[in-house]
Amino acid sequence: MKFAALFLVLSSMAFGQRPTPMADPALTNLPAQKIGPDDLLAVSVYDAPELTRTVRVGADGTIRLPMLKQHLKVDGLMPGDVEGAIGAALVTEELLVSPFVTVTVAEYHSRPISVMGAVRKPVTFQAEAPGTLLNALARAEGLSADAGQEILITRGQSRTGSDAVPLVQRISVKALIDGADPSANVILTGGEEIRVTEAGRIFVVGNVKKPGAFIIPDNAQSTVLKAVAMAEGLTPYAGKLAYIYRTEGGIGGKNQIPIELRQLMDRKIGDIPLMPNDILYITDNKGRRLTMTTLEKIFILGAGITSALIYAGVH
Repeated sequence: MKFAALFLVLSSMAFGQRPTPMADPALTNLPAQKIGPDDLLAVSVYDAPELTRTVRVGADGTIRLPMLKQHLKVDGLMPGDVEGAIGAALVTEELLVSPFVTVTVAEYHSRPISVMGAVRKPVTFQAEAPGTLLNALARAEGLSADAGQEILITRGQSRTGSDAVPLVQRISVKALIDGADPSANVILTGGEEIRVTEAGRIFVVGNVKKPGAFIIPDNAQSTVLKAVAMAEGLTPYAGKLAYIYRTEGGIGGKNQIPIELRQLMDRKIGDIPLMPNDILYITDNKGRRLTMTTLEKIFILGAGITSALIYAGVH
C-alpha cells in the first residue's frame, strides 16, 4: 500500500498535477469572501505540518506564520489570493521549493450586521455569506408593533464603480414586505447597520378617560378630535381649554398652543392637526369639579340624615 500511494504521488507530479492536501474535517469551510481583521483562517500547506494551522488576522490586517520573517497583508483579499501570497513568501524565503497552499475561512469576525430600532429582538451577527435585508430582519424576529414605514441601512464606506451605493439607504417597509419592489430586498455583505424607524406618537394627558401614548401610522394625519377619540373621550370634568405642547425644532424648548376645546367639540371651529411627539393636555374644569364635589357631599349628607330619621321613627 505504501508503494502504491508513493506511485500515485509521483504520477501526479509527473503530469504536472499536485496532490490535494489533507483537510482537517474539524475546520469549517465558510463561503469565500474578502478577509478582514479578526477573521480566523485555516492554512494548510501540503507536506508541511509545521505550517498547517489556524491563524487569526490581526487588527492591522496581517497574519504571521511560523518560520516566515514577514507579516503577510491579507485584509481585503480573497482566500485564493492569500494562498498565492503565502506560497510566494515561502518560495522567496527559500523555505519550500514548490509549496501547495490551501486557505479557507474558519470564522468570520470582520463582517458584522447589526439590526436595531423597532424590531422584536435587536441582534448583531456575522455575515458568513451574502444575505438579504429580509434575512436580517428574520434574525431579529421581525418588526415590532411600533415600527414605522422606513428602514435605514448605514454602511461604513460606499463601494465604487458599478457596485456604488450611498452610505445611507432608505428602504420602504411597504415595498419590502409587499414585494412590490424586489430591489428593496438589498444584498448585505457585512459591515451594515440596519435601523427600523419607529412610527410617530402623540401623547394625550389630563381629563380624558384613557391617557397614554398613541401611534400615528406613517402618512396618516392626526388631529385633536382623533386624539380625544383614541383616549376614549373626555371625562365629565374636562375644561373648556386644551393645550398642545410641541418641541421647537433645533431649539429644545416647547411651544404652547392653546385650543378652545369646547368650541372644537361643538364644531364651531375646525379640527386642529397634531404632529408626532405632540403632547395634548386637556385642562380641568375646577368650577364644575367643585360643584359636583359639593353636590356629592350634600347627597351623602342628605342620605345620612334621612337614614337617621327613619331609624329614630322606627324606635
